[in-house]
Parts: sequence; structure tokens; C-alpha cells
Amino acid sequence: MDVSPGLLTDRYELTMLSSFVTDGRVDHRAVFEAFSRHLPDGRRYGLLAGLGRLLPLIASFRFNADEVAWLRAEGVVNDVTAAYLRDFRFTGDVDGYREGDLFFPHSPVLTVTGTLGECVVLETLVLSVLNHDTAIASAAARMVTAAQGRPLVEMGSRRTHEEAAISAARAAYVAGFASTSNLAAGLRHRVPTVGTAAHAFTLAYATEAEAFRSQVAAQGVSTTLLVDTYDIEQGIRAAVAVAGRDLGAIRIDSGDLAEESHRARILLDSLGATSTRIIVTSDLDEYVITALADAPIDGYGVGTRVVTGSGHPTVSLVYKLVAVADSTDAPLRPVAKKSADKASSGGRKTAHRTYDGSRLVTETLTVAPDLEDTVQVPLMRAGRIVHEPTLEEVRAHAAASLASLPPSAHAVSNGPPYLTARTTTDPQEAP
Repeated sequence: MDVSPGLLTDRYELTMLSSFVTDGRVDHRAVFEAFSRHLPDGRRYGLLAGLGRLLPLIASFRFNADEVAWLRAEGVVNDVTAAYLRDFRFTGDVDGYREGDLFFPHSPVLTVTGTLGECVVLETLVLSVLNHDTAIASAAARMVTAAQGRPLVEMGSRRTHEEAAISAARAAYVAGFASTSNLAAGLRHRVPTVGTAAHAFTLAYATEAEAFRSQVAAQGVSTTLLVDTYDIEQGIRAAVAVAGRDLGAIRIDSGDLAEESHRARILLDSLGATSTRIIVTSDLDEYVITALADAPIDGYGVGTRVVTGSGHPTVSLVYKLVAVADSTDAPLRPVAKKSADKASSGGRKTAHRTYDGSRLVTETLTVAPDLEDTVQVPLMRAGRIVHEPTLEEVRAHAAASLASLPPSAHAVSNGPPYLTARTTTDPQEAP
């Protein structure tokens, strides 16, 4: 059953809302911020992704009549809150880092301003979209760095939820992957799609050569032939015999990929297929790709470890109230958690960065208002989206962001964050 974006949330968001409606606080002004207290262990930076999916969901955050009736019947909300939800729409403002921006511990990647009621109910949606897509993009960016310019294909659809597969393909593309195997991502997000054949295709024919002939007949000699169903050497010989010296590529999906790619290159060259590319797959991640840097490999297919937890540890974004008004006409006052290990700082933060040439060197946060040259940009105004870059523009921005890091920050080995956003209350300290 399809549900409205409003129900893509945790129950406690609406039980809190019910209290706010009942006691009259629902229309008090409020500011919430999304940020990460720390990066995953060993990570040097995060790469923000998912805004292009999140903003339309916020703009359409509604509850239909049947959903409101169900919430009331389940005791999630009371009668007055049910009436509030029937006419609900987000009318506030959203500011944030651009999709494809780098972020570090405490970077305020998203700031939501509006009434207490309309801001509080967005928490689960904001975090579910941004945590998922950002985790994948951050891991994918490391793989792109490890590949050293060789193209990567995202091919993890069979290792995750069917809808997660689509957003994963988009996030990996933002981070620099060249294409995806997921057709829905191609239609919905215009991510380039690629794909040829699996082992089942070869097994469906009496001989490997017969399978290759069928594939070449349908897809042309520029196709990629999977050569490791039986024996890699014999598979390569059969592939070149069928497709000729202009065969586009072979794919190896098993064995010692470094050793097998060296053997494959020597054999292809001896057969005259000097321009035939070698593509490898099989549980790749940034560590394996780094280890394969000197192998004669022309491209990588990455699946499991870019779409599942083994490839993208959570970036632990949280969504916290940082300022609230005590009445409908009162000024905002800063609020902050003091919990051990989970403290936050109060007041709406503004982020500023300094550069040495094109190299990012500092990130400073201040609670002083109306400062220029901030990292954040307007994303929504009065509930309407005002920031709509194309996916190609987001991808280009991500590449430029990554290029602003020094070589040490691109290392795949464990290390501390390249920067930590530092909060100051003195506007003179901001760039």
C-alpha cells in the first residue's frame, strides 16, 4: 500500500506534535539543524547526498483523509491534532549545504526554520533520506579516488531493497561512479545505465562460444563478454574467436583479480585484441580497488559493498532543535542538549570556509546572523523548492568539492577527520 510522505516517519514525531497542538506550542517559531557529531571511524570527510530526493518529499509532506483517520483510530493523535493534520503542509524555510558538498563533524548540513509543529515532524524523513544517500556517496567517493580515473559501475541492486537500490545508484553517481545497472535509476534520475549478461546466460547454451555468438549478434562486438563461467583462459580465447580483435571488453568475476587480469592482458594482446578492455567485479571496495591499482584493469563493477552496510558505515546525522520561541510573538532563544556524549550547541549556526587557493583549509561556525559568504544556500522558501540543480550539476559540484581536499584526506587508510567545524560566538572570527 502506498502511503503519503507524512507517514514516512516514526510514531513519536506525531505524539510530540499532538502535545504541541494540545498545549498551544505548535505555532511557536523554531529552528532545527541536521549535523553529524562525528564521522565513521577512520573517515576523513563526508559527502552530502540526497537533497534532490529529500526536498520534493518535504514539499509534498501531507496526510490524506484515510491516514488521518487511521492515526486517530490508533490513538497516535487526538481529535484536535487530527484536524491539524488534515490541512497540514510545510510552509517553512530550508537552508543547507549544497548536494555534493563536503561536510565534517558538526557541519550544519541542513537548517529547517518554521513553526515547532511543522519542523518537528520532518525529523525521520530528513534523516532517513540524508543518512542513507550520504553514507553511500561518502563510501563511493573513496572508491572513485581509489580507481584513479578508471570508470566504476554501480551494480548492487540485488543486494538491497528495491527502492534503496534506486537511491543508491543516484548517490553513487553523484560521488563519481560512471553508470549503474539499475534501469529504474536510469528512468527516474537519468543515471547512465549499462549491462550485458550474467553467468546464467552462458550456462543456458551448450557451449560458451555459442553463448558469445548470440550476445555479439544482439549487442555487437563492442559488448562485454563474461569469460569466467568455466575457465578464464578458454573463455578469453572463445570471446576473441567469436567477436574478433575489436571485442569491446571482457569481464572477470572471480579468482585473484590482480593475477587474472595480468594473464588476461597478456593473452588478449597475443591474440591481437590489444584494445579490448578488462573489467573486473567480485566484492570490490576502496581497499580492494587500491590493491589493484597496478593491475591492467580498465574498469570496475561494484555491488554489495557500495549498497550495504559493509561499504557505507552510517554517517550518523542527527536532527536537533537549536532555537525556539516561548510564544508566537517572542524571539527565538537558543536551546541545546547537555547529555554525555550527545551534547549539541544552541542557536542557529552559519558556516564559513576559508581556502588556500583551491584548497579547503578551515570551517568556522558562528551564531551571528546575516553574515555573507556562507556555505549554506537557500533550498526552500515558504514551503516551496528554490534550489533545483540538475543531477549533472550536482555531480560536477561533488567532483569540485573532492578536488578541494589535500592528498592526505583522500587516503583510504584510517585517519582523523580532515577538519572539524569550530563554533565561535564572535562574528569577527568568521572569514
